Amino acid sequence: MTNINENIIKNILKDINNIQSSDNIVDSGLVKNIIIDKNLISIILQIKESEHLYKDIAQQCKILIKNYDNILEVNVLLTSELENTNIDKNNLKNKEVKKNGIKPEGIKHIVAIASGKGGVGKSTLTTNIALSLANKNLKIGILDADIYGPSQPRMLGLKDKKPEQTPIGKITTVDSYNVKCMSIGFLVDEEKPMIWRGPMVQGALEQLIKDVDWGELDILLIDMPPGTGDVQLTMSQRVSLSGAIIVSTPQDIALIDAKKGLKMFNKVNVPIIGIVENMSFYICPNCEAEAKIFGHGGAKQTSKDLSVDFLGEIPLDINIRINSDKGLPNKTILEESNNAIYFDNISDKLIKFIQKLDQDNIVDPIIKFE
Repeated sequence: MTNINENIIKNILKDINNIQSSDNIVDSGLVKNIIIDKNLISIILQIKESEHLYKDIAQQCKILIKNYDNILEVNVLLTSELENTNIDKNNLKNKEVKKNGIKPEGIKHIVAIASGKGGVGKSTLTTNIALSLANKNLKIGILDADIYGPSQPRMLGLKDKKPEQTPIGKITTVDSYNVKCMSIGFLVDEEKPMIWRGPMVQGALEQLIKDVDWGELDILLIDMPPGTGDVQLTMSQRVSLSGAIIVSTPQDIALIDAKKGLKMFNKVNVPIIGIVENMSFYICPNCEAEAKIFGHGGAKQTSKDLSVDFLGEIPLDINIRINSDKGLPNKTILEESNNAIYFDNISDKLIKFIQKLDQDNIVDPIIKFE
């Protein structure tokens, strides 16, 4: 491959004029960031107008860089910091939220897996639920929506894999264990921090949904970033979610944040599928004694207090942690370890929720006599 660096890329892109401007896209500030990972070039364009106006510029970027070296692969992400991308607080207050959000063709349902705070095992749950669903012959995908701390490439054993680009400009998913995955972690070095403001993250996530070739999916799981800020609210409003699962650990401080996450989804009219209690208890591998290290049953009681379903509990088990860190979730789910039953029970309840949702959306036939 020809030696490539950021300055070379910028010089190439200076041959492209910005729309409604005599300046090129580099000098005008349209090029926000350039990420080089071996032969994969990712260009971040910070746009100020409608996305479709920049399609030609994005295509020119790809053509010019490929002309420089046809071995290079090019992804162009469009992000926006428009004022109208901010959350409309009046809409949140009045619950006047659009029901028809982003949902790529071929995806039947999109489910968010969220938490009010980090460190509760949300990504671990997402990975293992995905494998459990795929093992039940459902077509499953994962969108890793945590831009600042993507986990799915490592948890699915895909950290050295890269997406490709289809002839029509879509980004391919990276697949493992019959689960399709997309993550910003495929485009950047694992140890490189993403120093982006909220609106840029929002724009990148929308493109990772819309511009990815997901194919046919029964359920796309979104591994949400922790918290209840602008990004989480915007994703909840802009994406057509069938429902959300809230993950918490048993201790009081985690449950406080879990309640905040649950109420956030309520404000944007996203159905709550239920609450999962992770790290619910610890079983000693030697004596099999059960210890409630973080307390126990707090999430179940919270589900009762807030009138939502309790989906199940997952133990604190070193094997789940090891399998996740090594990218071997198959040892937790597919090889039917002692822990598989916990994730399978939760995925069964998710399937029942989806089936009921589909049933409720069936329109009764109308018989007419002419």
